[in-house]
Amino acid sequence: MTDDAPAYGLWFLVVLNSAIFILFAFSFFKPNTARDWRSFGAFSAFLVALFTEMYGFPLTIYLLSGWLQSRYPGVDWLSHDAGHLLEMLFGWKANPHFGPFHLLSFAFIGGGFVVIAAAWKVLYEAQRRHALATTGPYAHVRHPQYVGFILVLFGFLLQWPTLLTLLMFPVLVFMYVRLARTEEREALAEFGEAYRRYMANVPGFIPNLSRLAGRASRGGKQHP
Repeated sequence: MTDDAPAYGLWFLVVLNSAIFILFAFSFFKPNTARDWRSFGAFSAFLVALFTEMYGFPLTIYLLSGWLQSRYPGVDWLSHDAGHLLEMLFGWKANPHFGPFHLLSFAFIGGGFVVIAAAWKVLYEAQRRHALATTGPYAHVRHPQYVGFILVLFGFLLQWPTLLTLLMFPVLVFMYVRLARTEEREALAEFGEAYRRYMANVPGFIPNLSRLAGRASRGGKQHP
């Protein structure tokens, strides 16, 4: 981007980037029920709000411009690069697209989409057989698709934090937790004791790291 190129008001990029990521997530998640559509709709709203500030109108920069300019007078806060607030605030002088927070965001975003895709494959097969999904990501957490969405949202926050998305993030996490609890009640009604045993052995959202390490060490053993 040259110095003469506009940093914002690029509404075509707002629409294009929103559409790409929403369709990409849709290809993995494939919502079917009204509950699926609510969770996917909230995720999509987050992305639209994010890309609107990234390319359309920098509301966060305008609202914080007085404080930012007084604390960091050498930064052109209306430039596109300045929207990478974490890199700017921590004094990253090089290209912010190669800054630590930006690179870390790729790990969260990519990892989140991988989890969503892997979970959907297992869930689809389980639903086809009218059975519990307990393999793949479901062997480590009971709600891997929601975990994947949270990872993606957190990754975007690291890359381009805004006031609106910072406010939306805890609301979305709370919504996903409530949806997960609703799904568990339905699973208990359908599968009964089998799902209770599954709940007792597998955490809801945060995997048991010691168990993961144990499985990795067992998997690495050579058998004669």
